[in-house]
Amino acid sequence: MKDNKEARKGKEAKEHKEHKEAKEVVKFGNVMPKGYIPRLKTEYVQNIVPAMMKQFEAGSPMAVPKLTKIVINIGVSEAKENIQALDLAKEDLTQIAGQAPQIRRAKKSISNFKLREGMPIAVRVTLRGAMMYEFFDRFVSLSVPRIRDFQGIDARFFDGRGNLNIGLKEHHIFPEINVEKSPKARGMNITFVTTAGTNDRAKALLQYLGMPFKKPEAAKKPEPAKQAEPVKQAEPQQAA
Repeated sequence: MKDNKEARKGKEAKEHKEHKEAKEVVKFGNVMPKGYIPRLKTEYVQNIVPAMMKQFEAGSPMAVPKLTKIVINIGVSEAKENIQALDLAKEDLTQIAGQAPQIRRAKKSISNFKLREGMPIAVRVTLRGAMMYEFFDRFVSLSVPRIRDFQGIDARFFDGRGNLNIGLKEHHIFPEINVEKSPKARGMNITFVTTAGTNDRAKALLQYLGMPFKKPEAAKKPEPAKQAEPVKQAEPQQAA
């Protein structure tokens, strides 16, 4: 009887947890069906991995670089005076990422900025797995083309270890944002973390995934040096 009672309690706890997770999924827009595989992940496994194995002469698919996580961060400096600004930024990031973000707090006090330790100043979300691939696909397909005067992602944004950091001035480039509800443009930082280890391998991976990098400027050919024109000698004047 005791074992049956404990088993029943464990089953009820599991069902309660699954029900709670299902409610969170619906609440925050992450409505992916169970077992869903994003198209970008399928493309990575079927086409990108073999191409990179050939390019890098790797003997195993495990030696090929891969994307491990995407971290999105929005700073909310005005939250010091208006806490509602933090709630609005949290709601916007939820719509963008499809996942509930964390509230980040100040680690130390800075009097010049009127900042106290523990004060909420930013929201952050970390995407992995299917959510990571879905966000990357939407980012390069829908959001990047909406960046004003976009000429490509600068390869200098890599950190030397194969991770790419992109700073955006406006979060309105994401079609999920309703400009009427969130009229103030917010800057954000997006970090793409890979296992590449080097910038060149990471750039190749992200290019295969669809990241549009800035094309290097063609080296300008030096203009040929102009030859100096010969100096004309003055003709001797005839005597009158």
